[in-house]
Amino acid sequence: MRIILIGNYPPDKQESMIRFAEMLNAGFRESGLQTEIWWPTVFFGTVVKVTNTGLGKWIGYFDKWIVFPLILWWRLQTKTLLHSRVQFHICDHSNSLYLKYLPTDQTSITCHDVLAIRGSLGYTDAYAPASGFGKILQKWILYYLIRAKKMASVSQLTLNQLQELGTAPINMKKEWRVIHNAFNADFKPIAKEKFKNLLNKVGFNTEMPFLLHVGSGQPRKNRGLLLLMVKALGSKWAGNVVLAGEAVDEAFLKQAEALGLRHRVISVVKPNHDTLVALYNACDAFVFPSFSEGFGWPIIEAQACGAPVITSNIEPMPEVSGGGALLADPNSPADFANAFLALHDLATRAILIKRGFENAKRFELRQMVAAYLQLYGMKEVKA
Repeated sequence: MRIILIGNYPPDKQESMIRFAEMLNAGFRESGLQTEIWWPTVFFGTVVKVTNTGLGKWIGYFDKWIVFPLILWWRLQTKTLLHSRVQFHICDHSNSLYLKYLPTDQTSITCHDVLAIRGSLGYTDAYAPASGFGKILQKWILYYLIRAKKMASVSQLTLNQLQELGTAPINMKKEWRVIHNAFNADFKPIAKEKFKNLLNKVGFNTEMPFLLHVGSGQPRKNRGLLLLMVKALGSKWAGNVVLAGEAVDEAFLKQAEALGLRHRVISVVKPNHDTLVALYNACDAFVFPSFSEGFGWPIIEAQACGAPVITSNIEPMPEVSGGGALLADPNSPADFANAFLALHDLATRAILIKRGFENAKRFELRQMVAAYLQLYGMKEVKA
């Protein structure tokens, strides 16, 4: 049996999707299967430095939507690729157009979220407004996506939302199911001395307690709540707010300044994996007050490192955290502050961390690979 994974266009540098494709590839190989990744060919994109803005964006579109489909068509002229023992899997729903060029019964796709699709249709709870062309693009993505015969959705919420958007006007028996993401790297508890040394190397003061957030500065991530949460804590807690990932923007810094908290904000821009694991291990709590997610990888990463997690009480955060997090209203800084204060009780904190470790076991790579093979109608080669 041969599995061909369709990855994302490399110049777009969509790191999470690149890691997802590589994770699936590694998992299948560990199961004894022959597998490879087909990355969309970079042809015209070689002449530009970036493909997410300006002219480079349109050049990237040409490579992705014109050149690569032609390459797919050409490759499929090789009859062996149309044999029943070859399975194609599109790793990102935003590439649903490729379903048009691949054999229906031998092709599946992963839907990571429908945030951009729903945003383009006017759903404000997606926190993903679209431009004029974005609306056209997302309509196009949805058109092909709902025609997939086999689909893996990373959360029940994402599957439910996709189904609510309508079904394809064709007679097709569909196999759509929830397959949660697995860890795309190694996250685990490390000794205090080790994480202190790792953080000291990047100039981080490990003597000061801190709340941690991991992710981008998109509005749906609700980063500003951490500031309001700390303000609500007042004299009951005197630590810092650490934001790992995308650099904080001017609006966030102005909010911190207005609240008198600018000196307590630390931005760790795109930390490497070891630094990220150290941050999860060292934090007083991991706070994830997102308004809208498809899955929420940082929740399980924090749990696997032994960090107590406080996250939003709206799906898919409860689904993903699996009873191993304190849930709070993402519109209420006081709710998050009270949840954090509850962690001052050592018994409560210990129970939550233990539940987090138990929940993290649900997201092991071997389990995800087995679920994908079931979707394909295949079995592991390696016992």
